[in-house]
Amino acid sequence: MIDLRLYLVTGPSPDLAATEAVVRAAVAGGVTALQLRDPGAPTRRLVDAARRLAGAGVPLVVNDRLDVAIAAGAAGVHLGQSDLHPLDARAIAGPGLTIGWSVTTPEQVDELAGWPAGTVDYLGVGPIHPTGSKDDAARPIGYAGIEEVRRHTPLPVVAIGGIGADHVGSCLAAGAQGVAVISAIWAAPDPTAAAEALRRALDAR
Repeated sequence: MIDLRLYLVTGPSPDLAATEAVVRAAVAGGVTALQLRDPGAPTRRLVDAARRLAGAGVPLVVNDRLDVAIAAGAAGVHLGQSDLHPLDARAIAGPGLTIGWSVTTPEQVDELAGWPAGTVDYLGVGPIHPTGSKDDAARPIGYAGIEEVRRHTPLPVVAIGGIGADHVGSCLAAGAQGVAVISAIWAAPDPTAAAEALRRALDAR
């Protein structure tokens, strides 16, 4: 299973070299997992990026694109509510690929009850706070939203959406196993220091 404690999602960057530099700096600071997210990027560019980032030293998950994850030999794929259905993704990928699924409501979580065990490996829950990283983000659900999802599933939960080091303790107390961040590291002048601050908050729990 992927270590989900500090899950970095790639943010805007002028080129792959710049992305890779931020990722490696953040990994040096304690990031435990990485998600490649680049909506609208051409498939070949995504595969090239995934292959490069797979060498950053932590497990790589590809957002939305199962085909890219398989082609690049990534550790997993993360699917949203409008992406390829997790049942179809598992049927294609088999048991070896980690599959994450984004949820916002307990009703979405309850769908899992009708699926075979092992269809989904972890849940991304949020947004916890308002976020500018995703144009179509749902209304923030707060820490109470994590607690509600936690009551509906034993699966590992990763909180996402406007999370910084000051929010980590509340996310974990609400039932999350880890936090996913974009701007907390991507917008930081020192990605290594930003990751270190997040890890200190995580490891203090």
